[in-house]
Amino acid sequence: MNFRHSHSHDEPEINLIPLIDVLLVILIFLAATTSFTQTRQLPISLPQAQAQALDTGPSLELAISRDGQYALNGHYIDNATPDTLAAALRLAAVDHPDAALRIDADGQASHAAVVAALEAARQADIRHVSFLTQGRR
Repeated sequence: MNFRHSHSHDEPEINLIPLIDVLLVILIFLAATTSFTQTRQLPISLPQAQAQALDTGPSLELAISRDGQYALNGHYIDNATPDTLAAALRLAAVDHPDAALRIDADGQASHAAVVAALEAARQADIRHVSFLTQGRR
């Protein structure tokens, strides 16, 4: 009989191969699902304003504020939708059917407000539209 106790001095081992396999799978998953898109910008050249003599013919002046409010020939237009704006333009152009529309929009005015004014001018059958700009000093 062997009464000696044999103690094994073997330390438990951590097998690193499954850990490395799991980390590689996670790395492949992250690389496959990450989007590497770049935002691209269009190279545009903005137009420069040049001072020219204004036409002396009849004209309607439409001012657009940065808040999207409209004033036609100095009179504020309430509840300015494209339809009410077109009606106001038609009413103002009754005396001068060939009058040009001059749009004076604030630099901070939204693009939608200016497009709504252009749509109202189309509905009012105004064919001559120009934009007032401020020249460089």
